[in-house]
Amino acid sequence: DGYRNTNQVSDDYRYQDGNYDAPNDGYYRGGDEPAQEEDAQSDVTEGHDEDDEVYEGEYQGIPHPDDIKEKQKKRAPAMDDEYRDRADLMAERMEDEEQLAHQYENIIEECGHGRFQWTLFFVLGLALMADGVEVFVVGFVLPSAEKDMCLSSSNKGMLGLIVYLGMMVGAVLLGGLADKLGRKQCLIISLAINAAFAFLSSFVQGYGFFLFCRLISGLGIGGTLPIVFAYFSEFLSREKRGEHLSWLCMFWMIGGIYASAMAWSIIPHYGWGFSMGTKYHFHSWRVFVLVCALPCIASLVALKFMPESPRFLLEIGKHDEAWMILKQVHDTNMRAKGEPERVFTVSYIKTPKQVDEFIEIQSSTGTWYQRWLVRITTTLKQVWDNVLYCLTAQYRMNTLMLAVVWFTMALSYYGLIVWFPDMIRYFQDEAYDSRVKIFDEEEVSHFTFNFTLENQIHRNGEYRNDKFIGMKFKEVRFEDSLFEDCYFEDVRSSETFFENCTIISTVFYNTDLYEHKFINCRLINSTFMKEKEGCHIDFEEDNDFLIYLVSFLGSLSVLPGNIISALLMDKIGRIKMIGGSMLISAVCCFFLFFGNSESAMIGWQCLFCGASIAAWNALDVITVELYPTDKRATAFGILNGLCKFGAILGNSIFSSFVGITKVVPILLASSALVGGGLLALRLPETREQVLM
Repeated sequence: DGYRNTNQVSDDYRYQDGNYDAPNDGYYRGGDEPAQEEDAQSDVTEGHDEDDEVYEGEYQGIPHPDDIKEKQKKRAPAMDDEYRDRADLMAERMEDEEQLAHQYENIIEECGHGRFQWTLFFVLGLALMADGVEVFVVGFVLPSAEKDMCLSSSNKGMLGLIVYLGMMVGAVLLGGLADKLGRKQCLIISLAINAAFAFLSSFVQGYGFFLFCRLISGLGIGGTLPIVFAYFSEFLSREKRGEHLSWLCMFWMIGGIYASAMAWSIIPHYGWGFSMGTKYHFHSWRVFVLVCALPCIASLVALKFMPESPRFLLEIGKHDEAWMILKQVHDTNMRAKGEPERVFTVSYIKTPKQVDEFIEIQSSTGTWYQRWLVRITTTLKQVWDNVLYCLTAQYRMNTLMLAVVWFTMALSYYGLIVWFPDMIRYFQDEAYDSRVKIFDEEEVSHFTFNFTLENQIHRNGEYRNDKFIGMKFKEVRFEDSLFEDCYFEDVRSSETFFENCTIISTVFYNTDLYEHKFINCRLINSTFMKEKEGCHIDFEEDNDFLIYLVSFLGSLSVLPGNIISALLMDKIGRIKMIGGSMLISAVCCFFLFFGNSESAMIGWQCLFCGASIAAWNALDVITVELYPTDKRATAFGILNGLCKFGAILGNSIFSSFVGITKVVPILLASSALVGGGLLALRLPETREQVLM
């Protein structure tokens, strides 16, 4: 306690009439102190010319000496931070952040909008495209994968939902980590996880392992959406932010178009691939899964050449790194504009006071896994603190309102996106069943069936000494019929059943007419020899062309909405965009009552997707703008995770009413959209707001 900081000592001297007057505070002052102060002044001014107009170190990232003096004055009170109340430190940090927000906005405007932002736009767009692809992959491969893996209806449903479950967890976890570890680093981790497990899932044969790979793949890609929008927004000025974040959303649409086109051109070619023995098969749908990982891999490679967000670096106190990146952005844009002589005039940027407690463990302390365990638990605790911060009094109301809007939008949108194809398939099945052929009391003897029987019902028939060789039964039912001295060889069947039939002295050789296909039948002296190997489940014959076409048109239909939202986002504002889009989408839902055919359902699907995309884009923009930098990705991750939970509920609820009633899905979707749209109008407008 008998010593004081040297800087404090020198600051306590006051120069009066050419003499130094030391304060009378009881401390000993050495006689040579004035000389030291004089030397220090001469050292500090070494970088100036005589007129103090040019500081040569300014263009090399070296702070101006005046800024150094200000920092030295603030250094003394900083030493007492441990004795100050945390609320005081947080208040000082918030004041610093407000100053930084306005200064950073001016810096980004000086850097301009040009080549650097467009390069980052395409790199992050590929990551967003990978997210769009992931949503469609499982739906496209299910008709083929169910045959290879012998999937029941419940297994198929679980496979469809597991991706959303992984994305929900990934959004919250990786979004939170992005506020602690950095945007670029966490986005690389996210894309690497997705690419690795998507690649692995194309080779695994078992259902359980495939399910696990798609879960982890979804977890990885789930983190891309919150990170991408937080990352890109921090390189945009206030005037450009709404428009260019909306343009970025187009890559999700491109991902859907890419997945549809690749599925259309690859999956129908079932012969593409190879087999190793009877156990390992690599068919065309696995090639499609590999191709769908390409946007993710491309973004991962390109991201290696992009810098970290300077706004994030300033938030954690890394001034010099942030300054160099901003200078890189400025110089890149100026060279592209043909003005390489323009100089980056910023020399010092405000950095907020650091109040987090960082635990640094010596390499000699404990074992390596103990050190890593402490680091991981500390980071996760900080992430959890960020999650709780989004529910504090300052942000609670905005977070709750946004959560309701995100959830209602996801419930209706993802629910209807699944409901549309299911309804189209239902209309197809109805049309197919209406064409069924019924044969009553037919008698056939000594006849050879070597052709396909499809969509038929045979009642009270008698078949004696007939042969069924190298043929296929498709949607055929035999009811109360007699088979005597018949022979079945190399027969394949789907949705074919024998009910209340009597089968006498009949041989079944190399067929897939398994025991469960004979319902209440009497088998007398009949023999089953060498049953076909493989799955014992009948699969629906899907119209692959129609599935791909519906998805392709649904993705393409959002193009006009994307363009309109991008052009009007900064003109009419985020709130009106969300409310208007959701209310128009609700009106589109009511017209679904008139959709009684395949073409009508496709048309209403396109109209609904095109109307709702503007709300999605505005939600992405306002979520980014409502939260400060150190909470931005965390808040976005929480809300996007809630969105995926809404998608899971929507898929489950809406699909359960297919073929039963249209009233419940339509009323549920429209009421959710109306409620969410009206609530969105109470959110604060962020169009004129700088990024905090």
